[in-house]
Amino acid sequence: MKVYSFGWEDAPTLMLLPGTWCHWKGNFERVLPLLEPDFHVLIVSYDGFDETEPETTFPTMEQEVLQIEGYIKAKCGGHLHAAYGCSLGGSFVGLLAARQNIRLDIGILGSSDLDQSTPVKARLMTDLLAPLVYPVVTEGKFKLGLLNRRMEKRMLEQPAYVGAFMQMFGGARPYVSLKSCKNQFYSDLVTPLPDGLDTETEIHVFYALKMGEQYRARYFQHFKNPSIHEQDQQHEELLVCYPEEWAKLVKEICLK
Repeated sequence: MKVYSFGWEDAPTLMLLPGTWCHWKGNFERVLPLLEPDFHVLIVSYDGFDETEPETTFPTMEQEVLQIEGYIKAKCGGHLHAAYGCSLGGSFVGLLAARQNIRLDIGILGSSDLDQSTPVKARLMTDLLAPLVYPVVTEGKFKLGLLNRRMEKRMLEQPAYVGAFMQMFGGARPYVSLKSCKNQFYSDLVTPLPDGLDTETEIHVFYALKMGEQYRARYFQHFKNPSIHEQDQQHEELLVCYPEEWAKLVKEICLK
């Protein structure tokens, strides 16, 4: 695992955690220039997904969060002012808040689905979906013609959103192993997040309404009194399509 540092070290620290199978730079490069003037920005690059560490493999969510906590203790005195998790990254934000091994003032979940599943069902889903999507990670496109045609159709219907969302993956990354993708996807499904979390961490959720009402229920299931910021948008559309609005909201939350 690597952590990339930007901005002034004496500014409030904001840690950014990428989404499923995403490259750190593709995930956050649009918002980084908007954050640097106000924050000490730390961007996590998970094991198995960084080009400078091609020999690594993503282990489990629990093992990776241990590394994240270790970095925060060693480099930040065990304290983060805020952490933003994109999709799967929101699961890490929840785990950091729940485990209470470091001090986290503000946690923000970005359209995180917080899906949970039994090990058997999670393994079936992983073995089915990971090989289908894996070529997008390593080659930047689907291998199956049917999936490519569906993607082309979506691109014609929503070019800005689909194009920006694909950029989050970071282009062709042949160094990423299928095992890393499977481990990350499976582990996220089976790593439990406690219900009714009531900690000193102030929890905010960027809730994309077009994901469905069941996700609102999950946020209130896992967190006591989360602040819900509704957007009539799709999954992480605010981040990938409207970086200025996203950064403005993050600053309103973190610099109040």
